Amino acid sequence: MQRLTFGSLLDVVGELFSDEISIAVSNTKEYIYYRPSKRIDLKISNGDLVKEGTIAYKALHTEQKASEFIDRNVFGVPYHGMAVPFHNEGVLEGCVTAIYPAMTEGKSVVTVKTSDGWKPIPFNDVKYLEVKDRKTHVFTNQYVGTNKKALQDFEYSLPRESFIRCHRSFIVNVNHITDIYPDTHSTFVLAMDNGTRIPVSQSYSSYFRKLLGF
Repeated sequence: MQRLTFGSLLDVVGELFSDEISIAVSNTKEYIYYRPSKRIDLKISNGDLVKEGTIAYKALHTEQKASEFIDRNVFGVPYHGMAVPFHNEGVLEGCVTAIYPAMTEGKSVVTVKTSDGWKPIPFNDVKYLEVKDRKTHVFTNQYVGTNKKALQDFEYSLPRESFIRCHRSFIVNVNHITDIYPDTHSTFVLAMDNGTRIPVSQSYSSYFRKLLGF
């Protein structure tokens, strides 16, 4: 088999993501790869400097995963992004950034499939979302339904002030958390107001603690 180039390998990896997601790779100063999506294009070119205020800049300067909304002042369009820095033998070498379109303005419900059809659920009524059996399950007090979107898509379409990714299988609405407990099998366990217990995994623990301020 012929040896894959760096760019062609990333193109293959990019196929694993939604068509809504753009992928950018930078070294510590400039972008070295960019794959725009069908939904959002920040017009990044190889050799462009990593701008202050971007999600990539924040990840590089903190040397930690960064995930947040960036307004239109940086690239001219608003976007949600997640950037993860990478190291080689302990030395920071760059980061990989996933770029998502901003949440559609005015949208305030999650539409789920139920046994009777479909039902729009207001954001405030959603307690948590869980991926199981290759479906995203949406939980409220009255309803449990499914949605065809991946959990990763919900991570960037739900209001960030209320919904937090705490595990590869869960997003929770912080307004429905009653208590947070330490746990031996995960970093924390969340007690929800419907009696459900939800784990916070190690990979999301620092991000979770930062957003909730403890």
